[in-house]
Amino acid sequence: MSTIALCIPAYNAAWCLPRLLASAANQEIPFDEILVYNDCSTDNTVEVAQNFGATVIEGEVNVGCSAGKNRLAQAAKSRWIHFHDADDELLPNFTKLAHKWIQQEHCPDVVLFDYEWRDNESNKVLMIRQFNREQLETDPVAYSILEQINPFCGLYRKEKVLEVGGYDTDPKVLFNEDVAFHIRLAVNGLRFSAEPEVSIINYRVGGSMSGANQLKCIQAHYEVLHKAAQQVGHKYAKELTSKLWKASGSAASLKDFTTADNCIKLAIQLQNTKYPLDQGPLFTLLCKINPFFAIRFREFTIRLLKPQLRK
Repeated sequence: MSTIALCIPAYNAAWCLPRLLASAANQEIPFDEILVYNDCSTDNTVEVAQNFGATVIEGEVNVGCSAGKNRLAQAAKSRWIHFHDADDELLPNFTKLAHKWIQQEHCPDVVLFDYEWRDNESNKVLMIRQFNREQLETDPVAYSILEQINPFCGLYRKEKVLEVGGYDTDPKVLFNEDVAFHIRLAVNGLRFSAEPEVSIINYRVGGSMSGANQLKCIQAHYEVLHKAAQQVGHKYAKELTSKLWKASGSAASLKDFTTADNCIKLAIQLQNTKYPLDQGPLFTLLCKINPFFAIRFREFTIRLLKPQLRK
């Protein structure tokens, strides 16, 4: 009942895998399995993984990390799975904390672990990410909509993950697939909680997928919110519209007014009002007149008066 698999999707990860796999080997309680999904790497990712004793699952074509995580979950024999990005790291206490949770009689299906965010070059701590246990336990759907949750900080009951279909592999949600994943888990009734002791290091790496594809991330976020609205929009209109208005501003900042307009249209549809409930009075007033003009006027004003914000 208390077995844990470390599941690592990897593509050209030979440069960073040794750090993660060494930290996995240094756990106070060993992982029961360490699985690496090789997504058609062109470097020696497979050799590195095997040298550390990991089991390698070979992909036939490059499918991306979402499909890779689904393959890992299906292959794992353990009752619990922990996904981890190849360029991040575990502190020695992770499995000890994980076992503390899964040995509970009524352990939740998803446990999120607080983590450090560090710069990969300087190793400087940039932030400590702390999850709100009370909010997670009370309403994980609302929390998953409002908060960015990444799988490298999660421990998941494998059976439940597979029951709900795992990761959404729809190309439209690529670049925001982690948010889609946790909303799917929450909407399907999985119980969430959080562990406050830090046991994970997430590194800020230059040229990361999200950093290099900001517009695609915003477009995918709209698609994730649109899917969520189709499922729970009647109940979570406030949370969804709050995120949609913010996404519209982000899209406008990158001159994608098609996505910005789509966000506004969906927000109006959900809450039956043309203005946001949590933004400034001037922008709110302009939205009452015409929200599509308001988003363009605000962006024009920022570029005129504060051009440094758009560099």
